[in-house]
Amino acid sequence: MANALTSAREFKEAGDEVLVIFDGAGVKWVAELADEGHKYHGLLEEVRDVVAGACVYCSRAYGVKDQVEAADIPLLDDFRGHPSLRSLVADGHQIITF
Repeated sequence: MANALTSAREFKEAGDEVLVIFDGAGVKWVAELADEGHKYHGLLEEVRDVVAGACVYCSRAYGVKDQVEAADIPLLDDFRGHPSLRSLVADGHQIITF
């Protein structure tokens, strides 16, 4: 997760358009990163404005939906409970996964 957030910070600092989506097992990181005592909490806060959200389906499946909501991360439900990666590609975005 540190690599993903560091990469997002690099894109952001360079003035590039970037979005972070917590998906799959990655949704479990939201609660940990939202904890002010976590060593990467500050990194999350540095890129919070480019966090698009977290997959609602995966948040439910991994039992962390309430924690994602408490962290003020939007839940994404664009395509059958998941974020739509297709719409991002159709808009010209490239997808990088970690």
